[in-house]
Amino acid sequence: MEPPPNGEEPTSWDELYNINLIPSELFLKFRKEIQGFRVGVNLEFFNAPMNDFQTKLVLKPLSPERRWKFAYEPIRQDVRLISKKIPVTKFLNLQVGIGHNFKMNAIGWKWKLTTCFGGDGISRIRNKTTLGLVPGLDFRFGWRADYVLPEVTGQVP
Repeated sequence: MEPPPNGEEPTSWDELYNINLIPSELFLKFRKEIQGFRVGVNLEFFNAPMNDFQTKLVLKPLSPERRWKFAYEPIRQDVRLISKKIPVTKFLNLQVGIGHNFKMNAIGWKWKLTTCFGGDGISRIRNKTTLGLVPGLDFRFGWRADYVLPEVTGQVP
C-alpha cells in the first residue's frame, strides 16, 4: 500500500484485525452409571486466563428431565448443588446453585448467565468439544477465540 500523504503510517489488511485462538481447558471425565445416577470424577486443567488444576466429584441423575447436579471439589473443600442450565434466549442460559465451603464454614448461593459470545469485557467466542475415548472416559477440550475487528469510520459528503 502507498503511504498516505498526511504522514500517517500505512495500514495493511493484516493490521486491521487480530484473532487469537487459545486452548483454554482440558478435562478428563471418568464416569460410572449406578442405579439411575451418573457418578463422575473430573480432572480439569485450565490454561487461560491462568494455569489451574481442579478435581471434582460429580453426581447427577440420568433421567432426561434432570434438573440438578451435585459437585464436590476436594481441593477447595466446596460442595454445591447446581441447577441445569435454563435457556433464557437462544444464546443465553441461566444457572443457579447453592453451596457450602468447609474451609471457610460458609454457605452461599450463586447464579450466572452464560453465553458462547463475549465475556470478561473482551470480544470472545468460546466453545467446548467432547470426545468419548472409551466407555466411561471422556476427553473434553475447550477453546476460545479472542478477536479485535477494525474500527470503521467515515462520513457522507
